[in-house]
This record gives sequence, structure tokens and C-alpha cells, in this order.
Amino acid sequence: MARVTVNEQSVHVEIYNELAKKTLVLLHGFTGSTKTWQHVVKELPASVKIIAIDLIGHGQSTAPQTMDAYSMEVQIQLLEDLFEQLAIQAFTLVGYSMGGRVALSYTARFPKRVTQLILESASPGLEGQAERLARKNADDALADKIAQNGLQSFIEKWENIPLFASQKNLPQIIQAEIRNERMMQREIGLANSLRGMGTGVMPALWNQLQQITMPVTLITGELDKKFITLNEQMQQHLPKVNHIIVPAVGHAIHVENPTKFATIVKETISQI
Repeated sequence: MARVTVNEQSVHVEIYNELAKKTLVLLHGFTGSTKTWQHVVKELPASVKIIAIDLIGHGQSTAPQTMDAYSMEVQIQLLEDLFEQLAIQAFTLVGYSMGGRVALSYTARFPKRVTQLILESASPGLEGQAERLARKNADDALADKIAQNGLQSFIEKWENIPLFASQKNLPQIIQAEIRNERMMQREIGLANSLRGMGTGVMPALWNQLQQITMPVTLITGELDKKFITLNEQMQQHLPKVNHIIVPAVGHAIHVENPTKFATIVKETISQI
């Protein structure tokens, strides 16, 4: 566990197998943290250096009051400066949901370090102005509710949205882990993350997918029809792409079937 100061922000990083040659970087989703990867990390070989990062506003990283710190541009510049500080020259980048959007945005802007990209239930953003505005308004309203009603009220609603319905089938101990991870967040961090780098405000990347020339693995869950369709559309634009649909799971494949997720990651890394 390490705390790294980057651009005046404190970033929490978990590093495993520090001397290994191959490097894997993990970016969590909204309301997540490095803890979300704990069961995946156990399944990965000691021959891979693993760096799990708490994004700004999440986990044990800083949650600034100012909105400027949460834009996608600032987030990906912070990651680039963090990688420079940690002297990481080449890695496989993994991102889940919001973390997938960050990973894709980072790769589009700073492709030189990324040897492979693994996107789990991710999106390149929204293109249409009306669609973007509707999503921005919805995210802003949700951010306001988090700020006004507090974390517990928000989490109780968030864990019951249709996107996470399949998680109700998980063992109680795993459901408790997920809830505890969500409950360790801070209202300001979640609210500002929605306002600053939500799907409606992030720069859309559809037109840049063609320029992402390293191998890309898209992972979606069989029960997550929306993201299967979205990733099938992404597949048409990416030059080197493999789309894997994991049976009997929803949005968070790494949580619902960490063994299968880790197997996909291991197989992908072995191709380097």
C-alpha cells in the first residue's frame, strides 16, 4: 500500500509483486476502490506486477471540494504523471465501467505506455448532444441527491438499480463486501465524480477508437444486454479487438465471477 502525491493530490495505490516484469494496472468503477479487485488479484500469477489505483474522489485517494479536479482531462493527466512518478513504462491497462471510460480516455491521449487494453462493461461516451445533455442532467440531479441526502440513502438506492440486479444472487458475504466498499466513500467525491467525469460530460471517444491500435479486449456479462450491444458497436471501430461475453453474470464480471475474469486477464497478458 502506498500513498503518492501527484499534482498536489494524494493518490492511494496498492502494488503487488513489485519486482515482476509484466505490469497490470487496475482502475475501478463508480463507488469502487482498489478493494473491488481483491478476489481477482488472488487468482493472478506472481509473475505479474499489479498496480490498483483509487481514482480521485474514491477510496482512500483525495476527494477535493473543487470541481476542477474531477474532469476527465485532469484525471487522465494525473494518471500519466503518476505512472511517470512510479517509473512504469509499459503495462496492460484494465478498467471497469467508469474506470473503463477513464482507461479508454487515457489510452486515446497517452497511448505510448499501454501495450494492451482490457475494458470491462465500458463505454466511449455519448455522441448526440440531446443524449449528452439528458445524461448530464440526470447525473447532476443524482449528485445533488448524494450531497443533500447523504451516502447511506444513495447507496440503498444505487445497489437496487437494474444494472446490479444479478449481484443479488451472490453469497451474502460478497454482497456485504460490496456494500462496505460503497459505504466507505465520501459524498463530495461521488457527487463531484458524477459532475466532472460522468458519461454525459466526458469527451466522446467514438471517433478516436480507430486510432487505438494496440490489442483491446472487451468484456461484458451475458445478462448486461445494454453493454453487450454497446460493445458490439465499439468492436466495429477498433482495429485489434476481441469481445468476450461471460455467461450468467451482469455488469460487474470481476465481482460476480472473479475466477473467470482473472482467467481472461491471464490469457490476455500471456500474449504479450
